[in-house]
Parts: sequence; C-alpha cells; structure tokens
Amino acid sequence: MAVSSENSKGELSQYISKEDIEKFMMALQVGGQMSEDDIIKTLKLLEVKILNTKMPNTFCLKITGVLINYLRRMETKRELEKAFTAVLMALGSHFPEVIIVKLWDRPNTHCLPPRSLMVAVGKIILFQDTVSYIGSIWRYIQPLLKLAQEQNEMLAICHVFYGLVVSAHKHLDSWDDKLTGFSQREMSMKAYIIFRVFLNRWTLKSKDKVTEQVLQIMGHLFFLMPPSKLKNQVNRLTRWLMILMSTKVTPFYISQCICQLVNALALSGCGGINLESQLENITGMLFQQLCEGVNPADPHSVEIHSLALRAFFIMAKLYQDQMVSLLLTAMESSDPAKMESALQAFTDVFQELPQTKKLQRMVLNSTILVIQEDLKPVPKVLVHFIEMLGQHNYLALPQGNALISYVIKLVETDSSVSKNEEDIRKMCSRILQMVSLPKLVTSVCEPNNTLAFVPLCKAATQMALKACSLGQVPYLSSFHQDPTEYISPQRLLTHLLMCSRKPYREKEFGTSSLRLLSALHPITSLHPVINHSVGQLWRKVIPQMLEILDDHTEKSLNQEEWEDRLFRFLSHSLVAIDDDRWQEQLIRVILERIRYFSDDGDEKAFLYKFFGFALWTSRSEKLVKMMLSAILQTSHENVQEREGIAVAFSIVSKKHLKIVLEQLKVYSAVLTDKESSSILTLAKEHQRREWVLVCHTIYLSYSKIILESKGDIFMYFDAVLALILQHYHNCILEKDKDLKLDYLNALIILTKTLGRQQHMAFQFKFPHKLAIVTFMLDLIKEEPLNSISSPIRQKAMNIINNFRMLRPLLEIEERVELLGTCFKSVFCLPSIEVLRKEASSPKEGQANVDLFEGTMESLLRLMETLIVEMPTRIQNCLQLMDPWLNSQKDNERERAMWCAARILEFTAKMEDFSMEIEFTRLGRLVKLLAMRCQDPVDSICFLSAKAVYHLYCILLKKKQMKKKIQGLWIEEGMDEVYSANLFYNNTFEIAEAFAEYFTQSQLTNLVLTAMEELTGSRAKVSLAAAQLMSAVMKKRGSDLIKVEEIVVGILERLKLQLEPNTKEETLRALCLLAGNSTHSVVPLLLNRPLPWDRTILALWKVFGTERKTTINVLQLLIGILENHPTEGTTEKALEPVKAACALYEMLSGTLCREAILELYPRLLLAVLCHLFWVIEQKTPQNVLVYRKDGGSGKTLDSTSCALEVVKLVLFAAAYDGVVVYADEHKCWDHLSSSKFYYRGIMDLTSGIVKNCEAVMLHRILKLAKTFLDSRDNHRKTLARAVYAQLLWHRSVAQTLGQDFVGNLVKWTKEPNLIMKEIGLRGISNLALHPSQSESVKSLFPSLRDFLKSEARVTVQAVKALRNIIYHAHGEEVKAMFCSISKHLRPLINDERDQVRITAISSLGHMLHRVNKFKPGYAIKKHLYSFLVPLLLSLEDNNTEVVKACGAALTEWTNVIGWSSFTQMFQHTTLSDHMQVLEETCNHLVNTCKRQLVGELLFQSFSFLKSSESFLRTAAVHFIALIAKKINLHSIHEDDVQLLRNALESMKNDPVESIQILVTTLLQNIEEYVNPEDSSTSIISTRFFRLRGRKALKRKRHLFKTVRRKGDNDTDRPRNWLLGPLNLLWNWCKGE
Repeated sequence: MAVSSENSKGELSQYISKEDIEKFMMALQVGGQMSEDDIIKTLKLLEVKILNTKMPNTFCLKITGVLINYLRRMETKRELEKAFTAVLMALGSHFPEVIIVKLWDRPNTHCLPPRSLMVAVGKIILFQDTVSYIGSIWRYIQPLLKLAQEQNEMLAICHVFYGLVVSAHKHLDSWDDKLTGFSQREMSMKAYIIFRVFLNRWTLKSKDKVTEQVLQIMGHLFFLMPPSKLKNQVNRLTRWLMILMSTKVTPFYISQCICQLVNALALSGCGGINLESQLENITGMLFQQLCEGVNPADPHSVEIHSLALRAFFIMAKLYQDQMVSLLLTAMESSDPAKMESALQAFTDVFQELPQTKKLQRMVLNSTILVIQEDLKPVPKVLVHFIEMLGQHNYLALPQGNALISYVIKLVETDSSVSKNEEDIRKMCSRILQMVSLPKLVTSVCEPNNTLAFVPLCKAATQMALKACSLGQVPYLSSFHQDPTEYISPQRLLTHLLMCSRKPYREKEFGTSSLRLLSALHPITSLHPVINHSVGQLWRKVIPQMLEILDDHTEKSLNQEEWEDRLFRFLSHSLVAIDDDRWQEQLIRVILERIRYFSDDGDEKAFLYKFFGFALWTSRSEKLVKMMLSAILQTSHENVQEREGIAVAFSIVSKKHLKIVLEQLKVYSAVLTDKESSSILTLAKEHQRREWVLVCHTIYLSYSKIILESKGDIFMYFDAVLALILQHYHNCILEKDKDLKLDYLNALIILTKTLGRQQHMAFQFKFPHKLAIVTFMLDLIKEEPLNSISSPIRQKAMNIINNFRMLRPLLEIEERVELLGTCFKSVFCLPSIEVLRKEASSPKEGQANVDLFEGTMESLLRLMETLIVEMPTRIQNCLQLMDPWLNSQKDNERERAMWCAARILEFTAKMEDFSMEIEFTRLGRLVKLLAMRCQDPVDSICFLSAKAVYHLYCILLKKKQMKKKIQGLWIEEGMDEVYSANLFYNNTFEIAEAFAEYFTQSQLTNLVLTAMEELTGSRAKVSLAAAQLMSAVMKKRGSDLIKVEEIVVGILERLKLQLEPNTKEETLRALCLLAGNSTHSVVPLLLNRPLPWDRTILALWKVFGTERKTTINVLQLLIGILENHPTEGTTEKALEPVKAACALYEMLSGTLCREAILELYPRLLLAVLCHLFWVIEQKTPQNVLVYRKDGGSGKTLDSTSCALEVVKLVLFAAAYDGVVVYADEHKCWDHLSSSKFYYRGIMDLTSGIVKNCEAVMLHRILKLAKTFLDSRDNHRKTLARAVYAQLLWHRSVAQTLGQDFVGNLVKWTKEPNLIMKEIGLRGISNLALHPSQSESVKSLFPSLRDFLKSEARVTVQAVKALRNIIYHAHGEEVKAMFCSISKHLRPLINDERDQVRITAISSLGHMLHRVNKFKPGYAIKKHLYSFLVPLLLSLEDNNTEVVKACGAALTEWTNVIGWSSFTQMFQHTTLSDHMQVLEETCNHLVNTCKRQLVGELLFQSFSFLKSSESFLRTAAVHFIALIAKKINLHSIHEDDVQLLRNALESMKNDPVESIQILVTTLLQNIEEYVNPEDSSTSIISTRFFRLRGRKALKRKRHLFKTVRRKGDNDTDRPRNWLLGPLNLLWNWCKGE
C-alpha cells in the first residue's frame, strides 16, 4: 500500500480493504509516512468498516495493539484523538474485552493510559454487557487519580469514572457481587473515597470541563456512597456548590447535582439535620437558577427549571413548614424574578400540602401582597397560581374577592394583545368560571368592570349554559334573594340592554350581553315573576338579533335601526311579562339610572327612549300619569336632558296622546299660575331661568309629539297655540328682554317643527296663527332702528316664516305691512362698520355683525315664503325696495340689492314657475340693475350682477315656455351662456345679453347716444356708457355706420378731462372699432401731423392690447415700412417714420404676445430694414413721442426711434435675452452706423440664435431667403447678414434642400468687401457643424487667398480656416495646418490689432486640435517657427494680444512637450513677460540643439527692422538673453560677426531706449567673445557637450550659412536657409 500516493488517497476515500488496513497499520508502526489528515481519513473509513463488518477476533486484537502502541508513542490532539477514540469504540462494540484489557497493558507505571483509550473505555462500560468489568476497572483506575495532573488527563479519567458510576447506579437495585466483581459495600466505600479525592485532591473551583464532568459523576456518587457519609458532607457540598455558582459554572450541572443530592437523601428516609440547616442556601441557589428564565432554544435551560422544581418538590416533602415559609417569603420579595420563581415552585409544591386554614390565610395574604405590586407585564405564573387556588376553592373565601378583582382587571380588553397576554386571558377566563354565578353576574353589571364586560359575560354565559345542561336552570329571581349582595332582574335586564346598544364595542359587547341574557332566561317552568311566554320570546328573538350582528360590521350596521330593534325587544318582553309591579320597578330603575348613573350623552338619550318604550307598553293610565309626572320632575338643566324628556313624551304619545297633552298642560301651569307655581318658591335670581327651562321642555315636547303623532295632534293644536300665547301674556314673571328672547327661542323650536309638517297641517285651520303673527309684528316694531341689541326681530321673522302655508294665509294689505315693517326694521340699521365701532369690545362687535347677518337671512327667507304663497306679487315686492335701492347710504343700497337678488334668484329657480309673472317696468328695472353693476360699493356690484342674471333667466324661461306653447323649437342651454360672475362689474355682458337683436341704425344711434354720456358728472354712469360702447363695438362693430363721425366724436371727448376709467374704456372701445374697421380708423390717425399729442399716442398704445386689433394694425404698419417711397411728397416720405412712431407706442404698452409672435419675422425684418433706410436718408429730426412719464415727453429722432422699435419688438416677443446679448456686444452702436450696420445685424442675429426657438429661426431664414438677391441694397444686405449668421445654429445649417455653400461662395467673389465678409462669416459658421464639414473643406485652398486681404476680410478668413481645422479629423487636421502655417505665421505680428489677435487666438485653437492626433517630429520641428513670434508678442501693449499669446503658447507647449512651461504660459501677463522670456531662453540653451537655437536666434533678426517698437525691443531682449546663456567664445567668428552686424544697424533706432539696449548688448557680446577668464561657464560647457563626452574645444558654427573659406566643417553641405542668409548678409553689409 503506497499510502502516501495520490492514487491510494483516492482509493481510501471510496473503500478500504483488508490489504489497505494492513498497509495502514504498517505505516502507523513505522511512523512519519502519513500526514495527520490522511490518518484521520483512514481512521474514519476504518471505523465504518468495523461497525459494518464482523472482523475476526485476532485481527481486531492486532488493530487494537497497533493503535494503542501508536497512541503511546505519539501525542494526539483534537480531531486525531477523536478519530482514534471512535475506532476503539467501534472495536469495543464487537469485542469490549479487547479494549478494556488494554488498560492494564501499561509499560510505564508512572504514566496514564492513552486518553483515547480511557475515553473509549468510559463509553464502552455503559454498554449492557460490560457490567462484569465494573469491579476490575474500578480497582485499576482508582489509583490512577493521583497521576492525573493535566486537564486532558483529568477529563479522560472522568470519562472512565462517569461510565463506572452510571453503570453502577443503574444496577444498584439488582446488585450482584459475583457479576460485578466486588461487593456493594466495597463499591459504596470506593465511591465515598472517590468523592473525597474529588473534593480534597482536585482543584474544582473554576469554570472548566473537568468541574462539569466531576459534578455529573458526583450526582451518581450520592446514590452509591453510604447515606450517613453523604449527610455529613452536606454542609461542605453546599459551600462548594455556592462557590461554583459564583464562578459561573454551567448552571445545568449545578442544578442536576443539587437535585440528585436531595433525591439521594430523600431515598434514605430523611434529609438530616445538615440538609435542614442548608435549606435557605440550597433554595437560594435554586431560585437563582429559576430566575434565569427558560430559553426554548437551549435544552439545558428547560432541564434546569425541571431539575430545580423537582428539587423543591422533594425538599417540600421532607420539610413542609420550613419550605412553605421560605417560598412565601420569596413570593413577597421585591425582586420580580425571584417572586415568579417562588410562585412557580410553590405551584408544584402546593398540590402536596394539607389545606389548613392557617395555610389558606398565609397563602392568600402573600398572594394579595404580590397582586398589590401590580407587576408589568403580568407574570403568567401568578395567574396560573391563582387558577390553582381557585381549584382549591380559595376564591370563595372572604379574601378571595381581591383575587377575583385582580383577575377581572387582567381580562380588561385592549386593542393590541401579545401572545403571552392572550394566554393569561384564557387562564383568567377559566378562573372566572370558578366564581359563583350570582357573584359573577353581579360583577358583570358593576360600572367599574366595563372594560372587562365581554370576558365576564362569556364566563357567566358558559357557567349558565353548563348549569342548564346539568338541569340547574339559573333563574333571575334567585339572584336577588339577598338584595345587598346580588343584582335584581330589572337592573340586570337594563344593564345588558344598555350594553347591547353599541354591539361592536370591543368587537363583542352586544353579542356577549345578548348571549348572557339568553342563557339566564327561564325556559321551562312557571316562574313567579317572568312567565313561560318570555322565555319563548327570548328563545326566538335573541338568536335573530345575534344573526344580524354576525352578518354586519360596525360600519355596515344601521345604529338607529338596531336601537329600534332593541326597543321592540324590550316592548315585546314587557307585554309578555304583563306585570305592572314588575314594570314599575323596571321604570324606576331606568329613572334612577337617568338621575344618577349616566354621564355618557348617547347612553342617556338611549335611557330616555328606554323609559318611553317601557311606559308605552303599559295599560295602566295611573302608571302612565305617575311616571310622566315623575320624569318631568327630573333635571332639565341641559339641552340633552330636555331633548330626552321630549323624546320620551313623544314615544308615550303614540299610544297615550291625550294623557300626554293633559300632563303637559298641567305641567305648564307653573308658567302662568302664581298660586301653585313652584318657580316662585325659588330664589329670585333663579326664577327666570327655571321658567325658561320649563317653557323649553314643554315646547320641545310638543315639537317631538308633532313628529311622532303623524298628524293626530293637529286636531288639538290650535288649543296648543292659544296656550302658547297665554304662557307669554299671563307669565308669572316680569317680561324683560331676556325673558322675551328665551320665550321666542322656545317657540321657534315648536314652530320650526310645525313648518316641516305643513303638508299635513295645511288641511287644518289655526285661527290663532294670525294672532301670533300680529304679536310677532308688534315685537319687530318695538325694536330700535339705531342699534341691534338683541335677536328679537330675527326670531320674530323666523316664527312668522315657520307658519308658511298654514291657513289662514295673509291678505295683500297684511303682506305689504309685514314687508314694509321688516324692510324698515332691517335696512335702516346702522352699517357693519358702525356696529363694530359702537360695540364696547371687538368680541361684542363681531357678535353684533353675526346677529345682523342672521337677521338679514331671516328676512330673505320670509320674502321667499311670501313669494311662494303668491308668486305674481314679485314686482310689488321689488317696488317696495325702490327707496332703499336708490338710497344715498351704501349700507341701505347693499341690503336692498341683496334682497332683490335673492328674490329674483328664488323666482328663477321655482319649480312651479308661473307664466303669469310679469315685469311691466322691465326697462326701468334693467337700467337700474345695470347702473348698480358699476356701484362704488363692490358688493353691490356683485349682487346687482346676480340680480341681472336671474332676471335674464326669468325672461328666458318665459320665452321658452311661450315657444313651447306655440309649438316652436326651443334652444337648449341658453341659461348657461351667462352667469352672475360674467355680469359682475361687466356692463359689456349685460348689454350683450339684453340688446343682441338691435339693427344697424339702432346700434349706431346707441353708440352716438352713449358718447354723450361720456362727459357726465357721475363717474360710474360715464364708465357704464363707455362699457356699453365697448360691448357694441366688440359684438357688432363691423355693422356700425358713420365710422368717421364716431372716431372724430370720440377723439374730441378724449381730449377733455374724462375720468381715468372712463377714458380707458373709451380708448378700448375705439381699439375694438379699429380691429373691425382698420382701414378706416388707422389712416385717420396716421394723417395727424407729427409730433402727436397724448390722445393719439394713447390710442396707438391701446391698439396693442387686443389680439385682433394688434394683428390688423401691425399688418397695415408693416406694409408701410416694407414699401419705403423712393419719390413723392415730404408727407408721403414721413409715412414710414409715422408708422415707426406708431409701432413704438403700440409695442411699449401691454402686448398680446401671441399676435406679435405670429408676425414676428416679418415685423423684425421690416423694422430693421426701416432702420437701415433712416440712417442713410436725411429724414426730419426730433420726432417727439409723448410718454406717460412726463409732460415734456421723451425726444427721439427717426434713427433713435427706429432703434428703440427694434428693441421693443424683441421685448414684445419675450426675447429679452436677445436685447441683453446685444447690449453686451455693442450691437446698437453698429446698427446706428451705416458703415457697420451689417455687423450689427450679424451680432443681433447671434443673439437671436442663442435665445430664440429653432422654429422661429427657420421662419426668419425662410423670410430672409426671399430678399437675398433683392434689388434694394438695404434689404439685400440685411437678408444676407441674417442668413449668414443664422447658420451658426445647427438645425438651420442642417436644413435640407439648401445650397448654403453655393450662396456663400458666390458672395465672397463679389467685389463688395461687405459681401465678402458676410460670405466668409457664413462659411465660418457653417464649418462648425459636422454635417457640413465635407462641403466646407473643399473651400480650404481658396480661403488661404483671403489671408492677404483687407483686415475685416482677413479676420473672417482666419476664423473660417480655424473652424474648418478645429472640426476636422485625423491626419487631415495636421495636413491642413501645415498647409496654412506659413501663411498664418506673418499674421501673428501683423500691424492690425484685430488681425493679430484673431491669428494668435486661432493658432491656439488649431494647436489644440493638432495635439489631439499625436503630431510627429516633422510637425513639431515645423512648430518651432512660431515660438519667436509668439514670445516677442508678449511685450505687446494690447492686453488681448498678450492673453491670446499666453493661450497659444500653452497649446504650443502641449504639442512640443514642454510640460513644465504650461502653467507659466497659461498665467502670463504683460507685467511678467521678461521673466517668461528669460526662462524660455534658458530652457532653449540648456536642452535644445545648437542648430535650433541658431535658427531661432536668426529668426529674431527679422524683427529688428519691424515698424512696431515693442517688437524691436522684444527682439533685442531675446538676442541678449540667448547671447548671455551661450558661450560666444566658442562660437565661430563668422557667426559672431553676423550677430554684431545685425545689432550695429540698430544703433540709430528712433527710440532712444532701444539704442541704449543695443549699445549695452554689443558691449556684452565683446566681453562674451573675449573673456578675461579663459575658463568657460558651466552653461556654455553644457551647451557644447555631447552625451558622454567633454565640451569641444574647437569653435563651432551657430548658424547654418553658406560655405566660406576657413570653414572647418567641410564634409557637410549648408543649403538650408541659403536664400534668407544671403539676404541677411547683404542687409548687414548695408546693400
């Protein structure tokens, strides 16, 4: 067996054969051939093999020997040790003796057997057939205890002893000395010895596995050792266990040990004195264990509690009194956990205790103390304990009531209940069923037990049903044999019905009470109080009621119907009872509950109805009278009580109407009979209040009876009215204002109900009605007109209104008097402001206002009532209000108009509309209402609008009814065309509604007549006239004739001092006329000479406020601007100027933006074209435009006016951003100049592109295209400039079907420079868009030709080239750049600033793009030619040039790779240019090749002759810095001379500072060439050093020039820059 091979591992993982086992044993004997993991795997397979296969004994011996030898040689740990143990146990399962005998095979007597062997033996000894080895193993292993020093060794020995003691304990009762190998006495003594060794020799005072194992062993030793020895060790054991408790040893082992200890002692017959003395300590440890709580997930936790409770049970059997005392003391502990533990223990112990009176008293006292602690949450064990007490009849004891009360408290309902609380309630329910039924039913009805009503009912119901099933019927009468202890049947019935009122309260309130009632009723026998029929009734009805509750929910159940069902149930039950005495007792219970026991309003209302139905069923008139009199004597202090009494009377009246009316009449005598009235016996300050309360109760009762009697009372009601008058006229008290008001309040309650029953009361006559109306009218007349101190007039009108439609009706004269009196009494009251002001406090002021509003509402309802009675009298009613409608007081007009509007609205909405309604003075009424629509008081305007609308509806309804009678078609929905809101403050709509059928002449005459009213003295009238004109002109302005006369007339009146609003409305009227007759009105205004006056300007401004007018007028004015006259009169030439002035005013006012946007492109181009025209024409100057901001006005010439109009067009179209853009780019200056007008147009178009929508841009483009080739140069220039700049926008450039490139190229070929610039600008914009890149790239060669043109053309050409390159891709970017670089380089130092700036800036952009595509060496070398021009330009005085140079040099460094210079160039300014130049030169000399430095130095010579002094200065600085850095001493003499010659020519420079610089530089060069110190500088050495070599000593050429004599470098031709060098040579020689 190649154990270490991979194949062998694979085989072992699947199956192990005998040969494999042999190989494995050989490997173990040799050692070191297998890894620990391989051994473990093999042992696991071997274990399975042994367990599943019966092996020969010899083979097992061999395996055992090999394994034991290996264990003795090698140290095994953890998994390996477990694996060996498992194999040994597997072997022992077949041949236990093979393993056990290996214990004795111990070569070294001072060493313990292998741990795996001892563990295996300990487990094998537990097998059934190993009992014969107990003695031999015990004798052998006991001496080894002293050898165990390490924890693992102790644990291994413990495994052996555990197996021994468990096996011995198991066979203790059937001990056989021969079988076990030693006697029981010997075994007992050895057990005691081991016990002493564990306690004395082993350190067992810490939490470890050894201690836990010893505790398990000791628990079995207690049963094996002699009882006397064990009793002697109790004290020591207890102390040791307490120490272990403090060391946090696993509680299970301690609990198990204690339980086994007391159990072993109990088996001996008595616990002994030591155990008795340790009871407190032992119970303390057990309580500590129980307090930990049970964790169901932990098996030990459950077993700990079981063991602890078992120990308590055993000790209680041994020491009853002591344990009861300890448990009761623990129950009274302040520690809730300990208390619960005591209860739990006592519950187990309690069953075994004799139930003496002393024990009962002690237990109840302790339990009550626990209850009084009111622990939260409630301990479940406490409830369980009480349940156990109930089972032993403790609840029947006097102290048991405290327990019952506690249980009732626990079952009180709560919306959220946990599972623990639900279990507690179930236990409580069981406890309650242990209470006697009478006591439980009495508890059900206790007011304090309302929250526990449902569970109490359920418990009582179950008890009653159980009693019935056992033949013990729970009669109600038996419950109140002791009235002081139990509840009476009447009270029980009342309480349960009251609880059934809200059946879904706490979900089961109603069903629980009904089920209890059903369970308690007597079903079979004759009963002295409740007979057999009641039982039959309840047996039928209650299940039906329960079924109703089951079929509904709290939301779906109709509460009113349910209460009616309960009352019917009560009534039927009382009829079935048929016992006046029983019924009287029930009613007295109800009265008692009404008086004393009901605070809930709904409950009390139910009780009053309960009373009524209970009395209604009575057949005894004496009882009815007595109980009605009794309820009248109850309290009626609050409204609810009076309402309840009235309801009770109404219910009783359904069967006893005459008795009820008689009792009310008798009772009302207290109001009028001074001799018998109890009111007068009261203190004087209480008399009036009592009189009023009685009056209210009586009248409220009458009103309720009216509703319940279904018309029966009307036969007696006139007598009631007479009695009502008598109550006031014969009042026993002084009739002051308060009494009068209270009386009216009570009377209103009655008459309101009477009014609602008019359909039944109409068939009766009530003569006393007129007397009451007259009485009320007298009360109204008595009220003062200068204040509203009380609501008497309001109450009186409400009472009169409540008598509506009751016969006899009022006559016409009586109506007139009534309305006139009410109008005067209400309309003439002070205004709201006065009512507030005259009040003593704001609160009183608000109360007065509220009272007046209520009074006004009462008057309105009274008017409606009178109209209903006589609809044809509406016009008379309105006529009565004329004095107040035309009153000079605002408040009187408003109130009268309020009534007029209300009465017209009521008439218009009447269901029984009458054709007989006529308005003979309709015209006067319409005029009056229309004028009031412009009343100074806004509320009057609104009310007038409502009145007009409802008058219109009345006329429309009459018209429709007439057509219907005639059989004509009726147009539907006409009443929805107009509304009160439409008429509000709107004479225009009123005129439209009432005058839409006028003819042309009528319309014209109406307008001409209305004009006369414009100058009237009354502002509102003149305003109404103007509005009327507006209405006519808007509706039918095109039908007007005599337009010129109307326009002239309006203009004349506008020049007068009209009221502002009237003037505004008149202007609007003319605006509407202009919209309908534009070609008539506008020329009249344009013909007015300039400057225009304020009136004309105001008219133009208002023309921009109406869409239709705006569009029509703008179209006319645009036509004038588009057709400038080329010849004609001066007046004709001024027409466009006047049109611009008109536009200025129109567009500066409130605009209709939609109209402007509709004409925007055409309007904008027309105005811009006009601007071009006026700046090139010599038009009259100083055109004045009068504005609202001053009398002198704002003076504008024609150009300024046209320019302002351009701005206003943009503002009017809401393109403010365009104006802002134009301001920022000085656009207006260009537009004001004929030379730069086209630039202004392009800048303005840029703003339009940035701020306008794409749709608008396309509209402008479409219009501009039509003028690209116009003969009018102004229009053509404008159109082309707009066209070119619109191409800046992508969507415009991508327009399909457009030859943009062709148009632009064509313009660049025109001789006109402006057209060239515009064309190039367009190409530049077009190059920005990828879709046009291919078409634009083809223009690249031709664009280079424009770089030598006039400045503005050159600038645009550079920009176009820049954009083409910037938006190109790949290699073509580099190719295009190289192709224009030689043309671009001279422009960098161009004399023209704009060209210079544009070229430098464009270079930066091009370099940025070139860098994107990784330029090669050739391009980078090519780029060095730009370095000197850019560096020298840094000294330009123009900051824009410096800024552009810095940006260009930044991009240049990115391309070249001078990363260290990027930040420096990026932040270069004019002030630090010398530092930048110096650092750049230093870098050139230090890092670049000599030839490159020479080329750059040679390039700088050309700037020495520049016309710009800053360039010459910069060139000198550059040459000086280079000369300083290099070692001129090592430079060839020809090159140095060339440098001298270039500088010599600068000595006569016109700028003196340059002369000084040159002179200084020449001196420095001489010093550099002939240094006094022959040593070279570090810099020059570095300059001429090659890599890895020293500096050359021979002189080298700096410049690449023509070969000359003496040139040492004859091998390399010098042709590069041959031409320029010869020219420079000649220049230096002065040729």
